[in-house]
This record gives sequence, C-alpha cells and structure tokens, in this order.
Amino acid sequence: MNRLKIVAVALSAGMLAAPAVAQEQAPSLAELLQRVEQGQVQDRREFQQREAEFRAAQADQERLLQEARAERGALEAESERLEGEYEANEARVAELEEALNRRLGSLKELFGVLQLVSSDTQGLFENSIINIQYPDRTDFLQGLTAKMSSSSQLASIDDLERLWFELQREMTEQGRVLRFPTEIFALDGTRVQEEIVRVGAFNIIAGDKFLQFTPETGNVAVMPRQPERARFTRSAGNLFAAVGEDTMVPFAVDPTRGQILGLLTEKPNLVERIQQGGVVGYVIIGLGILALLLAAERLISLGLASRKVSAQLNASAPDSGNPLGRLLLVAQQNAGRDTETLELKLGEAMLHEMPALNRGVLFLKIISIVAPLLGLLGTVTGMIVTFQAITLFGTGDPKLMAGGISQALVTTVLGLVVAIPVVFLHTLVNGRARRIQHILQEQAAGVVAERAEELGGDGHGPAMSAVAMRA
Repeated sequence: MNRLKIVAVALSAGMLAAPAVAQEQAPSLAELLQRVEQGQVQDRREFQQREAEFRAAQADQERLLQEARAERGALEAESERLEGEYEANEARVAELEEALNRRLGSLKELFGVLQLVSSDTQGLFENSIINIQYPDRTDFLQGLTAKMSSSSQLASIDDLERLWFELQREMTEQGRVLRFPTEIFALDGTRVQEEIVRVGAFNIIAGDKFLQFTPETGNVAVMPRQPERARFTRSAGNLFAAVGEDTMVPFAVDPTRGQILGLLTEKPNLVERIQQGGVVGYVIIGLGILALLLAAERLISLGLASRKVSAQLNASAPDSGNPLGRLLLVAQQNAGRDTETLELKLGEAMLHEMPALNRGVLFLKIISIVAPLLGLLGTVTGMIVTFQAITLFGTGDPKLMAGGISQALVTTVLGLVVAIPVVFLHTLVNGRARRIQHILQEQAAGVVAERAEELGGDGHGPAMSAVAMRA
C-alpha cells in the first residue's frame, strides 16, 4: 500500500517536472519504477540546493540584525543625551523667566493693562467714523496687540507714546466738526469724490443727506432712506452750508453713533402705515373721506341756511329763498283759514323742509358706527394672519408675525381715527339742523298763536292780513 502511494507521488512529481515524459505511456512497471527513482534523486538535489541558499541567507539576516541592534543602541544613547540637554534647557529657561519677572517687577502689570487697552481700543477705533480720516491706526493697534500677545516681545517706548497719541486724538476729534473730501458710494452704486462733514464721532453728512460708515469695508455711503422728518435733513443742510468755525447751527446729534438714526429711518411713514392696513384700511379711509366731504357740504349748506333764516327774522317780508321765508309764505297764503287748518298747513310746510335740513346727518352717524366695526374686522383678520404664521413657522422669528399684528393695530387705529372726528362732525351738523328746525317750529307756533288770538279763541273769525307781519 505504501509502495502504491510512493508511485502516485512519483507520478505526480514526474508529471510536474517533466510534462513531456509524463504524457508518454510507460512500457512496463520496471521502467515506471526507474523513472520514479530518478525523480526522487532530482528532487533531493533541488532540496539540498534550496537548503544551502537558505543557510547563506540566514547568515546575511544575522548580520543585518546585528547592525540594526547596534544602530538602535546608538539612537538610544543619542536620545538620552538629547533628553538631558532638554532638561538642562528647561531649567535654564525657568531661571531666565524668573530673572525676567524679577527685573520687570511692576512693569509686568503695566504690560498686561497695555495689552487690554490696545485690544479694546482696536475694537473702538474700527467702529468709529474718525477712522475714515485715520485708517492706518487700526494696523498699528493690530500689530501692537499681536506683539503684546507674544511672550517673547515687549512694547517699546515708541509704542506706548503712539498709543497715548491715538487715544488723545480720538478724544480731541470727538469734539470737532470737520469738513474734508473723501470717496463715497452714491445711491446708484457709483463712487464719487465728495466733500463731507463729520460731526465728532457721531454723524457724517454730505449736503442734506446723512451718510453711513461700514467698519468691515471702511466704505462711506449715502443712507438708502433718510429721516422722514424734514427738520433733520434741514438741519443737516444748514450745517453743511455753514462757513467758519464760529458759526452756530442747530443739529441733531446721534449719541449712539448711528443706531438711533438707523431706527428712525426704518420707521414707516404715513403711507406705509396705511398700506399695512390692507383692504380694510382702505375701506375705512374711503368712508372717512366721504364723511369729511359730506360734513363739509352739510356745514356749508346749513351755515348758509342759518344766515338766511337769521336775516329773515329781521326782514319785514317773507323770502322764498330760505326755509323760514317759505314757511311764512305758507302762513300768508292761508291767512283766511281757521286755526286748525293753518296749523296743519304750517306742519306740512315744516315736514317739507325737514329732509333738506337733515340730509346726510343719518349717514354721518352710520359712518361713525361702522368705522370702529371695520377696525375690529381688520383686527380679527390681522390676528388670523398672525396665528397662521405661528402655525407654519413657530414663534422663533417675530418678524414673521409682524405683518398680521401691524394690520390688526393699524386697522383699529384707522377705525378710531375716522370714527372720533365723524362723531363730532355729526353732532355739529345735527346741532345746526336742529337749530334751524327749532326756529321754524317757534315761528310756526307763534303764527298759530297770533291767529288764535285774532279769532277770539274760537278759531273761526275773519282772517287778519297782518299774519305776514310775524316775520
């Protein structure tokens, strides 16, 4: 059995070593055995050759290992030497720092304060409009702050003097109104060289326009929106046109260096306020204008009618151009009638005059009632818009709710603004109409009373031609 295994292995080795021979068919078992023995001999030679090569390579590996160990020892020795040198340097540095601290003494606190002051001054100067004239001081402060932050450098006497000079110049320039040319950005984006006026560290103007300074870029530009109140732009124009240092000009100074001015320019004007009210606001304003026109027409008409009635009271003959004159004409035309008939005719004449006197008074009352209700409608719709914004975007950004709240408040204000004066106008118009009506009723009652006296109390005597003299 073992022999058969040897034969199989030999056959395999013979097939790998000599494929051409393996492909040939052996003539007999003896020849096959001979071939197997030849293959074993050849394999043994190859194994011996490989073993010799390995032993030679093993010697080289031993030599390389010894060289690596020697190099490692040398590096370890160098590392120990460097560690010792590092420790010695650390001790030397500590000694030098201690000597530096002893020599600095109180100056160390001074340099700490100097570093803090230079850092704070740098932020102050970068946001100051005085930096338009002196932009190089920012670079100096940046270099000084970097130098003070480094432990290997100290500020020199020149640095201290320059910092003191810049602080003193900043304080001095805050109290000056200075005119100088510089490059500004116009509203159309173009750069123009123009003369500007700087009011301390608070405002900069050019003509009657306020300018704004951008610290990040160092640019000066005309503000997109100017204050709505004319007194601000007028004072800016007067200051820019002033000549001489002794000229006194009233000017509104912004102590916050532009923040209040920015809020003032962002404040919506009257037209923008009205636009925030939406459709409801426009309807309220339309009703208010209609009420004002109607009240003006009624006041003029009733004023003229009141004058004519007053003139008729002092006239001897009735005039058909006024309500009282027409009433007296009716009394004159029915002078021959009995008292009851005359009273009915006069009542009919007064009823005929009432619509003309009361025309538009009821409409004014309706507007005074409807205007606040429309304002309430605008308030409700505005709050609906606000709650919709809260539902969609949450309450993180108040600007998203500002539109609905503005509509709610503006419509309420518009409704009250329209209703309050219309109530006064309605009262005034109604009072004038009632005054004329009272005069008509008084005169009619007087005519009837005189007629009754003339008829002797029974109301059926002859007519008196003097009825018209009641006027």
